[in-house]
Amino acid sequence: MRPLHIGLEKATQKIKYYCAYQERSHKEVRDKLYSFGLYKNEVEQLVAEMVAENYLNEERFAIAFAGGKFRMKGWGKIKIIGELKSRGVSDYCIKTGLAQIDSNSYESCLEKLFNSKLKTLKSEKNIFIKKKKVQQFLLQRGFEPALISQWINKI
Repeated sequence: MRPLHIGLEKATQKIKYYCAYQERSHKEVRDKLYSFGLYKNEVEQLVAEMVAENYLNEERFAIAFAGGKFRMKGWGKIKIIGELKSRGVSDYCIKTGLAQIDSNSYESCLEKLFNSKLKTLKSEKNIFIKKKKVQQFLLQRGFEPALISQWINKI
């Protein structure tokens, strides 16, 4: 069932508020506009309008998203890349967003997560199981295998 068509004027007001509230990807905005019952040509027209008025900027979104997920949730670059790709962000914007993450902060975040996971495994006697669990935890967080192995070798 197709949602009720709310009209271009009302959709413009709603989407401006939606974009002003927080940074959005083009895909998120398109999905929202389609949920208003707009047609493809109306959606594309509004997206172009939002870009022209600087409500919508994919590069700005990638920078905010990458920085936020790293700082607030401790995500690694691989997980951030995957999420940005799923939101239809271009490779150039993904690289720009990741470049904003400070390498020293990234290393210290990895170290902090490594140490906190190691503390939870104090009772584990088998060193191989301990290493595997720490490795899986850090991989799940989206950190690069090469960086993880450097830390795993310290156990």
